[in-house]
Amino acid sequence: MKLGSIALFSVKRDYWLAAILIAMITLLSLAFEWYRYKQFTQFDDAVEKATVLLQYTRHKDDKSYQVLKLKLENSNTFYTTADTEIRDLTGYEIEIWIKTDQINFLAYLKGFFTYSRIISVSREKVWRYQLSDTIALQHEESSLQEIYGALFGATPMSASLRSTLSSLGISHLLAISGFHLGVLSMLLFTLFRLPYRFLQQRYFPYRHANRDLFLAVSVVLLGYLVFLGMPPSLLRAFAMLMIGFLLYDRGMKVVSMQTLLLTVILLLALWPELFFSMGFWLSVSGVFYIFLFLIHFGSFGRWQQFIGVHFWVYIMMLPLSLALFETFSAVHPFSIAATMAFIVFYPLVLGLHLLGWGELLDDALSYLLFTPIEPVHITLSLQLLIGYILLSLFAVRSKIALIMLMLFSITVLVGAVYQVA
Repeated sequence: MKLGSIALFSVKRDYWLAAILIAMITLLSLAFEWYRYKQFTQFDDAVEKATVLLQYTRHKDDKSYQVLKLKLENSNTFYTTADTEIRDLTGYEIEIWIKTDQINFLAYLKGFFTYSRIISVSREKVWRYQLSDTIALQHEESSLQEIYGALFGATPMSASLRSTLSSLGISHLLAISGFHLGVLSMLLFTLFRLPYRFLQQRYFPYRHANRDLFLAVSVVLLGYLVFLGMPPSLLRAFAMLMIGFLLYDRGMKVVSMQTLLLTVILLLALWPELFFSMGFWLSVSGVFYIFLFLIHFGSFGRWQQFIGVHFWVYIMMLPLSLALFETFSAVHPFSIAATMAFIVFYPLVLGLHLLGWGELLDDALSYLLFTPIEPVHITLSLQLLIGYILLSLFAVRSKIALIMLMLFSITVLVGAVYQVA
């Protein structure tokens, strides 16, 4: 059966049934979140356990203080402050007194700021931060320690390093995302395929190889996802992978905006806090523009699609990147080549770190990432951003809107290059 021969929803009844089911899931999720919120704020204060995700110093009015980003056991995140005298608690689980009387339900979902006092600190870091520390032992430069910790352990990077990577246009490569999950799934499928084929031919030739291999890969990826604390972008990617394979296995259309929309709505229904995650929406945007390319240019050859989609996604995502991060540099467009090379780089450095040789590429990576450049500050107004998003949605069905979208994005790229020339 030809891939994509059957649509996910073919009659109005299917839309209504899906809408009713998702509405019920949304109401149940919000009711559960409301219950947890009421339990959390039933008194003016609370004592909770939380993991310190990030700790950094801020200066204001000639005073310095520590800012802590924490994650509660129920996955909600919040910010608080502490004295500059405390040691670095990043990666440790702490018991903390929290003032809760000023926290409303919306802030509870989005992530809030509150006053607090640390009661106790665990003896050891949580597992994924222990992994980052183990990785760090293979590198001398602190920036590379941060990068590889983020790449394999999804630990947050410092603001200065994020700014550097943003000006290079490679933030999406070195902060773990759905792109990494895709590369990892292909790597696992390749590694599992040979031994599975050997066993299948000898013991169970009646089994469906793709289904069994997908199940094995999914179990490994789910374990990795839980280990990392369910980052929003990876959660979206994993859900997309599951839904995509189920559709593919039944001969239904995979590259479809219906599939993406269903995945996004279902994830928001199950985890309403994702609505406030910028990483989640950037991940969704990346998949949207990949699907937009395949819908309009799916007749291209395999290599044409591989090269074309990288150029396309870069140009299409650039207006969003400038609107959010407002930095651009002369080397920013070279992130297209970096993204293509990452498909080889990621499994290579993963293998090197497993062998204890993670430092082999440090000199080359330091040269490529930290050679001084002069980024420029470029802003895109909110009105232009909204117009661009609406134009992107119209481009799904309209060739005219697609051409306008391409012209707009290319104009933004040319304007950005002109400013750094």
